[in-house]
Amino acid sequence: MAANAGIPSYFVVLSAIVLNRKILEKFQVEAGKKCKLRDFKTGWRGEGAMKNLSDDELKSAERELLEKNLEELAGAQARLYADDRWSVLVVLQAMDAAGKDGLVKHVTSGLNPQGCDVYSFKAPSAEELDHSYLWRIMRVSPARGKITIFNRSHYEEVLVVKVHPEYLKRQKLPDKLITKKIWEERYDDINNFERHLARNGTLILKFFLYVSKAEQKKRFLERLENPDKNWKFSAQDLNERQHWDSYMRAYEEALTATSTKWAPWYVIPADHKSVARMLVSSILTKAIDGLGVDFPSVSKEERLALDAAHQRLLSE
Repeated sequence: MAANAGIPSYFVVLSAIVLNRKILEKFQVEAGKKCKLRDFKTGWRGEGAMKNLSDDELKSAERELLEKNLEELAGAQARLYADDRWSVLVVLQAMDAAGKDGLVKHVTSGLNPQGCDVYSFKAPSAEELDHSYLWRIMRVSPARGKITIFNRSHYEEVLVVKVHPEYLKRQKLPDKLITKKIWEERYDDINNFERHLARNGTLILKFFLYVSKAEQKKRFLERLENPDKNWKFSAQDLNERQHWDSYMRAYEEALTATSTKWAPWYVIPADHKSVARMLVSSILTKAIDGLGVDFPSVSKEERLALDAAHQRLLSE
């Protein structure tokens, strides 16, 4: 990994590529523009010289950069927590085996647990079905100074439920409200809800971990063939795989309708897990830094009191 005479290390090259704001922006779904997933590459692993690196070289550089990203993210979180005005909501959506759980584990590994919450949303409970589908989301929206991560989210209502419209019958909605416009109405509800959060100091970043069908198959087989990973496999995952094309259409429609200036979507290539982790941590860190949060300054009177306390301790 050491740089040779004038030749930058893989880490330096990758840093210049991945941390370039223009590169990060290429993964963002432009507000008001139709999202076409074919325009994004699930196997993206860098640009320029990075394309020619071996898998081992790339992974080595990625690990080093990810460690650097996590250090910077921890610093950004500390400032966010101390500033206590802004909050951050991270939304993760993906097909099964795209790496959501591993990404959450790695991105949060260097964070202060006191300032970070993670919520995983499964099928709604009986209590949740007695409320609006946004009710369970509103209850755990991030407090000021905190980073909250949703592992799946309110978007299940325009993804899973759209692919399986029979699920609407379980939601106790009056029949006359289940019309052909229900999905557009839900997109509007979601956009308005997120705009409300944004207007009240919540930075919202939404990530679709875009894994290929071939890579999903590979990961499913690993779960079946490795006894230590058997617990990760569910027959339901295989059933959902049969609806792949319907899910891709649902994702394109949701990303098109709900990627806004106040709550943008990013399509993150997820065939290489370390690439996905790098990109998400880089985008998150840069976005928090962009808020201008910092440790609170103390007044002249408070500084005098601190100096007096310091002298008092030294004199003991």
